[in-house]
Amino acid sequence: MKTKTILLSLLVTFVMNVSAKDYTIKSPDGQLQITIHANADKLTWEIRHGATIVLTPSEIGLNGHLTKMSGKVVKNTAVIRNKWVSVEFRADNDAAAYRMRLLTKKPSVIKEETAEFNFDADYNAFIPYVNDNRGGERWCYSFESYYDEQPLSKMFRDSLAINPLAVRLPDNKLAVIADMDATDYPGMMLLRHGTHHLRAAFAPYPLEEEIGGFNRLNLVPTKRADYIAKFNGAAELPWRIVLVTTNDAQLLSANLPQRFGKKSQLTDTSWIKPGKVAWDWWNATMLTGVPFRAGMNTDTYRYYIDFAAKNGIEYIIIDEGWSTDESLRSELNPDIDLLNLLPYAKQKGVGIILWTSWRNCINNTEEDFSYYAGLGVKGFKVDFFDRDDQLVMQSAWRIADCAARNHLLLDLHGYRPTGIQTAYPNIVNFEGVKGLENSKWEPRVGDGPLHNQPRYDVTAPYLRMLVGPMDYTPGAMTNATRAQFFGNNDHPMSQGTRAHQVAMYTIFDAPLQMMADSPTKYEREQPTTDFIRQIPTVFDEIKVIDGRIGEYIVLAKRKGSTWYLAAMTDWTPRDMEIPLNMLSAGTHNAEIFADGINADRDATDYCKLQQQVGKNDVIKIHLAPGGGWSAIIK
Repeated sequence: MKTKTILLSLLVTFVMNVSAKDYTIKSPDGQLQITIHANADKLTWEIRHGATIVLTPSEIGLNGHLTKMSGKVVKNTAVIRNKWVSVEFRADNDAAAYRMRLLTKKPSVIKEETAEFNFDADYNAFIPYVNDNRGGERWCYSFESYYDEQPLSKMFRDSLAINPLAVRLPDNKLAVIADMDATDYPGMMLLRHGTHHLRAAFAPYPLEEEIGGFNRLNLVPTKRADYIAKFNGAAELPWRIVLVTTNDAQLLSANLPQRFGKKSQLTDTSWIKPGKVAWDWWNATMLTGVPFRAGMNTDTYRYYIDFAAKNGIEYIIIDEGWSTDESLRSELNPDIDLLNLLPYAKQKGVGIILWTSWRNCINNTEEDFSYYAGLGVKGFKVDFFDRDDQLVMQSAWRIADCAARNHLLLDLHGYRPTGIQTAYPNIVNFEGVKGLENSKWEPRVGDGPLHNQPRYDVTAPYLRMLVGPMDYTPGAMTNATRAQFFGNNDHPMSQGTRAHQVAMYTIFDAPLQMMADSPTKYEREQPTTDFIRQIPTVFDEIKVIDGRIGEYIVLAKRKGSTWYLAAMTDWTPRDMEIPLNMLSAGTHNAEIFADGINADRDATDYCKLQQQVGKNDVIKIHLAPGGGWSAIIK
């Protein structure tokens, strides 16, 4: 008997005895309240935090079909269901969230999901628009965006925005919209809907694809279905989350993936080794003072390995160019002798990670991963996903699972994390960030660069880093003030000071953290390198000291008994005081890396000093324009 596919047309509407019913749940601290209106024709939810209206009634739905449901409230959760679907609402102290679960065992499709986020006034927002589409396809994008800061009513009506997206509420509160646990479902984008309302949008399911996009590294959909997802039976849809904070600094410790992501699928994680990476691409494999021609060749990578071994750096990456775009095992670059480099790196205690495009990676994932794991490769940097439709989200899960079975680390690029890293902790980083690479092609406009990179640097930790670690790739040794900066592909520099770059190693969450500049530059700047090499890439504790989105950030992180402190600012110079009450009793030694007195004129200027400190002390610091400050306290 042929199974008939059911079109899942369920507007998630609560009908209790064919009459409207309201449900109210509150957070454990009583401050956040969700009210659910189960009307006869639609389901809405609204959110309040104290006296602040966060969301006015906002619709939730799947395709528009009414159906009777029953439910109950237990503490800070409400669960409503019928034979087809259940909806779980959850009120945390700092977050309102819901997710839908499909209960049918039969095949089904979802043509449209409604998720509205309606604000009661025209508030200002931090909006990461989709731009630079791959191959001109609306839903094909790298998920790298600067933040447009504008009122909701000024959002470009026809432009998609990715999440997290932040809205400034009264009393300096923030509402941040995000999705989490989209492992078998398209990611959520946002569109302006009305004057100051937002509505979710989802990439339709791809039916046909062609090779295209940037350097023909993508698979670009040429035909999409009239539905966004299909399932063979029961399924969980992602969490829809509105994070609510009373101050910006709370965002830095929200831990959304740990709270809303899946549990680890791995029983043994002892083989997962975070660490730093000597990276070739940003510095154009440029070495100086060496007796060979630098480039993508065996001698260059032997030098990278030697540099990494000498400085306690765990890995090197061999980026694009070691293989063809069509295969990971045939017609490899003859100038790079992997069979020579892999045992040499192992002897030196350095791991090798290889680059691949997503399109190339999915051709023979099982065979390729098994082969290179057998040779001793430690992981893959998988680039140019550049989509988040259901097909791609499913493929990321399969890649992660295959990598885990072969004890391979993953760094996913062109992919916006939604919690897959909690299921597969061998995924140790993601891109989807306007990182240091953008300095290579940043244009000048008037008296400075087009984009305000230091402002982005103190915005992304509050928003992009909410959903997972970010492969920003810091570590520039050529640093420039705003007036002196210019983009240069082969000899790149950073906006802001040397100390600003160093502070990123503490502030930015990146279990696999790049050292983006040339090994010979790091060797010429050994005092800076010696400071960076001490900073771990994972920590035992995080203490948020202070911060305001788009302006500055101050964090303290502990590994073992050592504390690592860091601060960064935008182009505004700042004087700050940092209390050391996180320290244990007694006297401690602080090694400090700070902006030099002339860093406002020459951004490479820094000072290093040693200082004895105690838990009752307060350190006074000065941040130059685009500046930074770091301390290692033992």
